Amino acid sequence: MGRSIKKGVYIEEKLFKKVLAAKNAQKREVIKTWSRRSTVIPEMVGLTLAVHNGKKFIPVFVSENMVGCKLGEFSLTRNYRGHTSKDKRGKGK
Repeated sequence: MGRSIKKGVYIEEKLFKKVLAAKNAQKREVIKTWSRRSTVIPEMVGLTLAVHNGKKFIPVFVSENMVGCKLGEFSLTRNYRGHTSKDKRGKGK
């Protein structure tokens, strides 16, 4: 279920302060965050955020098309390596 429109978008306060500080200082350094549930806002466009996927930080360059999505959508948590073929499983099975 989505968030109510009257509440507005959710963005972690600490992350929001870091984004505003980076925009005002015109710095191009990576901002690390564990907040996968935060929504991408227009102030983040042009910044690189390192989003934690549970194991490591994945760098995400924010573009205009990402506004309104959650940060977790761009940092996948599962490694799908494809289905194994019958040859690789073993001859006896």
